[in-house]
Amino acid sequence: MEGLKLDTRKEMKIYDPALCCPTGLCGVNIDPELMRIAVVLETLKKKGVVVERFNLRDNPQVYVDNKTINDCLMNESADVFPITTLDGEIVLKKAYPTNAQISEWLDVPESELIIKK
Repeated sequence: MEGLKLDTRKEMKIYDPALCCPTGLCGVNIDPELMRIAVVLETLKKKGVVVERFNLRDNPQVYVDNKTINDCLMNESADVFPITTLDGEIVLKKAYPTNAQISEWLDVPESELIIKK
């Protein structure tokens, strides 16, 4: 049986607020939501799904160059982050997508978004 065929034509991007690191492991208090999203995105990348994640602190030019994201930043302030886009359209603001949302948007079984032991 061949490996799972995923729809790699869809493109999901997450625009984070200014973070010191993408996993939440850099501070005293570990943020489980940052850890979850980092693991899910890494899992998707390994399966060939196009997902990108940007950090306002490390990639400010990306936020300036993307008109949709720049408009949100200018009109709503940095409090609007994180923002998730799917094929260039904003699908979520002020929160990270749940595994169920990612599963639906990318046509990936939710069971494929978790690390199997």
